Amino acid sequence: MSVGQRRDFYATLVTAKAGTRDEAIRSSFASIDRARFLGPGPWKVFTSLGYIETPSDDPAFIYQDVAVALAPERTINNGEPSLHARCIAAMAPKAGESVLHVGAGTGYYTAILANLVGPRGSVAGYEIEADLAERARENLADVPQVSIRQRSAIDPDLPPSDIIYANAGATHPPAEWLAALKPAGRLLFPLSGSQGAGVMLLVTRGQDAGYAARIVMGAAFVPCIGATDDAEAKAVTAALMRGGHGAVRSLVRNDEPDASAWVSGSGWWLSTAPP
Repeated sequence: MSVGQRRDFYATLVTAKAGTRDEAIRSSFASIDRARFLGPGPWKVFTSLGYIETPSDDPAFIYQDVAVALAPERTINNGEPSLHARCIAAMAPKAGESVLHVGAGTGYYTAILANLVGPRGSVAGYEIEADLAERARENLADVPQVSIRQRSAIDPDLPPSDIIYANAGATHPPAEWLAALKPAGRLLFPLSGSQGAGVMLLVTRGQDAGYAARIVMGAAFVPCIGATDDAEAKAVTAALMRGGHGAVRSLVRNDEPDASAWVSGSGWWLSTAPP
C-alpha cells in the first residue's frame, strides 16, 4: 500500500466514524502527515489499560483511529482522530475564519484547522507545556497562518476568534474564552467532571448577549490549568449521572438558575430552554 493510499483510507475511516461527509475535513486528514507531529517511532498507543508500544516504526500503526502518546509520563496524547473529526465537524470551520486552539500539543490538529481556514484565515495555537510548544513551532514553521504561543489560554488578552477549540478540560465555561468569541463564534471545549470525565460542550454566541449550547459527545481530557474547580466538577458529574444532557439548549451567565437548569456553577448555568 502506498503512503497516499494509507492516508486516504485513514481519513475516510476517521471521518466515517465521526459521522461526517464533509470532504474538506476528510481531505485535511488525508493530506497532513500525522507521523511528522508524533516524532520517531516506535510509538506508545493509549488504551484503557495503559500504553502499549507499537512493534516497529511503521507508520501503518499510527494511521489508525488511536490516541498516541506525546508525553506519556504526563499522560499527554495526540488524541483519537475520530473524536477530533467529530468535534471539528460540529464547529464547521470556514475559509478565512480565525481560530484559537487551546492545548495545541505538537500541532497536528492545529495543522488540520489551518488547512480548513486556509491562507486567508488564522490559527493561534496556545500550548502551556514548553517542550510541546517548541515542537509545534518546528512542525508548523511552514504554515504562515499559524502562530504558536507558549502560554496559558486563561488570559484576558486572547485574540478575537470565530472558533475556540479547547483540548484541555474545564469545569466551567471560562469567561476569557467567552469574551474572545466574535458574534456567531463557536466555542467547543471539554466540560469536565471528576477525574476529567465529561462532555464536549459547543457554545455559539448570538448577535446579542445570548449563547446557544449543546452537548456534542462524551470525552475525557487532561485539565486546563486555571480552569478547574472541585465543586463545579462534582456538579458536572452529578448532572451527567442524572442524565438528560441531550436536552441542553443554552448557556446562561448569572447566578439565578431556574427550573430549566441542567447544571449550574458560579456565574453560569446550562439550560434546557432556548437562548
